[in-house]
Amino acid sequence: MQFGPSLDKRKMLGLVKGTLWNEFIELNRMAFADWLPRNGESRAIGYAFRWMRKQYPHIKWCISFADGTQCGDGTIYRASGFVLTGIKQNNQIWEAPTGELFNDTSIRPGIGGERERLRAVNILNRTTTTKGKHILNSGASSMRVFSEAGWKPKAGFQLRYIYFLDPTASHRLTVPVLPFSEIERRGAGMYLGKPRASSETSDTSSSQLGKGGATPTDALHLTTEAADA
Repeated sequence: MQFGPSLDKRKMLGLVKGTLWNEFIELNRMAFADWLPRNGESRAIGYAFRWMRKQYPHIKWCISFADGTQCGDGTIYRASGFVLTGIKQNNQIWEAPTGELFNDTSIRPGIGGERERLRAVNILNRTTTTKGKHILNSGASSMRVFSEAGWKPKAGFQLRYIYFLDPTASHRLTVPVLPFSEIERRGAGMYLGKPRASSETSDTSSSQLGKGGATPTDALHLTTEAADA
């Protein structure tokens, strides 16, 4: 597991009202071996959060994203006490005509890293008559040139999860908590990179929200209209 700052920290801050710049963290990367014992993933996450509470008590919550275009819809997060706060059609993971995948923030000038942009430009140069070197110097952050060259967002969804290391911070959440059944309703279920007809949406214990369970308590529900706003 790799924890660190969010790429767009300013945007994430508003998810929990009153959060200071150093009071949240992102679980940026997570990979577990198949040979782990039963519940090994959630045990590892639980250990990490207990250690974090002890060593960094100023951190109030953790955000992470499930990639429903290549991996899964967040089964491990749900089993570990995260709450679901967002499901959106993917517009970040782009697929080149060669089949290679890129996160748009990693190849946009001024946002991502030089290495990934150069790799993307090399593919652009090989697969289209539009040469891509000018992208690095234009200052533009648009994906238009890639779109025109046949790149497309990969089909699927991105799911946003939040874990509250400080339970009181959950009362300052500015977005609705979605029931896990919403994953199936929107057709966002994904397991090991393949869509599935039904998602694993059963309730699990959710210690960060007290005894309310994994499905959110009424106090955190908003109307359907507000949730879609």
